[in-house]
This record gives sequence, structure tokens and C-alpha cells, in this order.
Amino acid sequence: MTEEEITALQDQLAEAQTEVDRLQTIAADREARAAHLEETLAQLREEQSQLSASLSEAQAQLSARDEELAARHEQVEGLQAGLKTAASKYRDALLASRPEVPPDLVSGETVEEVDQQLESALRMVAQLRGHLESQAQAMRVPTGAPVRRAPDISALSPAEKIVHGLSQQQR
Repeated sequence: MTEEEITALQDQLAEAQTEVDRLQTIAADREARAAHLEETLAQLREEQSQLSASLSEAQAQLSARDEELAARHEQVEGLQAGLKTAASKYRDALLASRPEVPPDLVSGETVEEVDQQLESALRMVAQLRGHLESQAQAMRVPTGAPVRRAPDISALSPAEKIVHGLSQQQR
């Protein structure tokens, strides 16, 4: 082998060594990246696990709240039914104590509504009673015989008036 060949081989060896160094640097860089990505992946999996646990806890709380809401809804419906029953009994008692009020004028699903309807009905009954009493007063006929008046002679002829006057003197 000649010196030129040795130099050429040494140059090739140097180039190959440079290429190996470059490839080793790239490999080390990629290994570092892979390690970093694996670390990041492990952190993300841990975070996902924590979020899954939080989600499960939130869903359990939501389910408990839904059950509580359903129970409260049933309780409200029961109270509303009881209120309607109490208002109906209150209405019946009021109407029994006030027979002058027509039952059709008093309605309502709460005690307050029944009270308002009753006040309105009582005002209407009072107005009707006053109106009927005033009509009765206007149509009232006095008891006993009517007052006696002299007969109306304005429609008689003069001769009839003379006869009537003479008959009155004889009595």
C-alpha cells in the first residue's frame, strides 16, 4: 500500500469517524428525547389517573345530589297535596259557617286564595243584599186599607157634578 492509499484510507477513516460521532450525537439526542417523552407520558398517565378519580368522585356526588333532589321533589309534591287538602277543608268549614255565601263563589288551592275569594264573595253578597233590600223598599205596599179620598169628579159633566154635590149635602 502506498502512502496515497494510506492517506486516502486515513481520510476515509476520519470521515467515517466523524460520521460515527455525528450519528452517536444524534442517537444520544434521540435517546434523551425518548427518555423525556417517556417521563412526560408517565406524568400524563398519572394526571389521567387523578382526573379519572376526580371524575368518578364528581359523578358519585352528582348521583347523590340527583337522589336527594328526587326525594325533595317527592316531599314537595306531598306537601302541595296536603296544602290542597287543608285548603279544601278550610273552604268547606268557612262555607258551612257562612250559609249566605254561594259555594261557587269561593275557590282556591291555598288558604290565602280561599280567604281572598271569601272576602270577594262576602262583598258581592252584601251588595246583592243591599240591592234587594232597596228594591223591596221601593215595592213595599202599606198594610191596611188605603186612605180614603174623595172621588175625582173632574171627568164628570156639569150636570153630573151638580147631582153629586147635592147628594153629598144630604148625607
